[in-house]
Amino acid sequence: LFLAVCAVGIGGTFQYGYNVSIINAPTQHVHKFLNETWTSRYDKELNPDLLTFLWSVIASIFSLGGLCGALMGGSMAIRLGRKGALLMNNIIAILASILMGLSYPTGLFELLIAGRFLIGINSGIGFCVQPLYIGEIAPKHLRGGLAMGTSIFLTGGILTGQIIGLRELLGGEKYWPLLLSSSCFPAFAQLLFLPWFPESPRYLLIDKGDELSCAKALKRFHGSSEYRREMEDIQRESSALDGEKPKKPWQLFTDRGVRWQLITVIVMTMGQQLSGINAIYFYATYIFEAAGILAEKIPYVTLGTGACECLTALSCGLLIDYMGRRYLIIGGYLLMILWCTVLTFSLTYQDLYSWVPYVSMMSIFAFILSFGLGPGGITNTLIAELFVQSSRPAAYMIGGTLSWISFFTIGMLFPFIVNGLKQYCFLVFLLECAFVAAFIFLVVPETKNKSFLEIKKEFHKLNFGRN
Repeated sequence: LFLAVCAVGIGGTFQYGYNVSIINAPTQHVHKFLNETWTSRYDKELNPDLLTFLWSVIASIFSLGGLCGALMGGSMAIRLGRKGALLMNNIIAILASILMGLSYPTGLFELLIAGRFLIGINSGIGFCVQPLYIGEIAPKHLRGGLAMGTSIFLTGGILTGQIIGLRELLGGEKYWPLLLSSSCFPAFAQLLFLPWFPESPRYLLIDKGDELSCAKALKRFHGSSEYRREMEDIQRESSALDGEKPKKPWQLFTDRGVRWQLITVIVMTMGQQLSGINAIYFYATYIFEAAGILAEKIPYVTLGTGACECLTALSCGLLIDYMGRRYLIIGGYLLMILWCTVLTFSLTYQDLYSWVPYVSMMSIFAFILSFGLGPGGITNTLIAELFVQSSRPAAYMIGGTLSWISFFTIGMLFPFIVNGLKQYCFLVFLLECAFVAAFIFLVVPETKNKSFLEIKKEFHKLNFGRN
């Protein structure tokens, strides 16, 4: 089970985290490349406004690719299987790496844009299919901990990207094309290791009706003496679904039986993206400078933020099946509310005392730790648990689409929010965190150690009333 999580993670959410973080390191070098290419092509210098626009397209088209990937991921998981979809997804990553690697020697910045779009599609598919596979191979008592592999590999990808992007490694002027094309290595690793593991047992029995292959897969994952309990659970779910075909995303919106599960996915997914975590990263450089850290040392301090996220994802993985989902996610949001308040005060009185910038610095790390312990880790785990087999791929398509739209929207609107509200922008995020925490407290039941059918019954009263 552990090795299977590693095999799907390295080419799944690791790619998402890695490609989000590596684009920051070569910014100046890509600007220079764009200028030189434009000058050699048109015999005139690139207009600064057009340069900013081209760079924005290169950076943000990743989100558009991710949105397309999220829309494709559920369908691929149904047609090709969870494992098949992940394996096919690596072809897109390798093609993206080739295009980005060729952009510099050919002098075609358009290849850079196309490569970023394709690696976005790869990340969107991986972000959708990986949690599906992990959630379906895990036994009830380990489902939370194994599902945290999604967040652990995502944060591990961010940290790895930050390290490899240092100027001493691949962040220098000579090596930036290699840095941007290095996402082919995780793809090759998954193509090498994932074929050794079986397809999702639930997919094999419920979607394909292949009981023999399902039993074989369960024996591999759970051992020949323990697999029968899981087999019975899958058979019960298969009987309850009674041959029901996998649903399309739009069918979930008209299905009263999943109404509150769908509302929960929408609130949690948008809440995770709009919680202020992007604001924290935006403010980080300014706060580190105010604390007296030299500009050239800031990338090394920023590694601390990546390490914090990675540490909390690991901690959450160890705690989730012990403490349960509700305590961790509500507690995470409440702690984020606290650190939003502290940050608002410390940024307001930044120049009053010499020690205040250090309070801001501490609050940044504390906010990231709180996010990783709750919303960052548990949101994807809960989406997998709230739906039965026929609805789960469509739910991930909806959740993934909303996540990428929110990611893109906050990227576009966030500079205006910060410029308009300054440090008081954290009060907006404070209210958002409070709303999501209250919603989860009132609506979402504890899912620890419960089968997917038992969780569905928990929502029955909300969806249909007391009758």
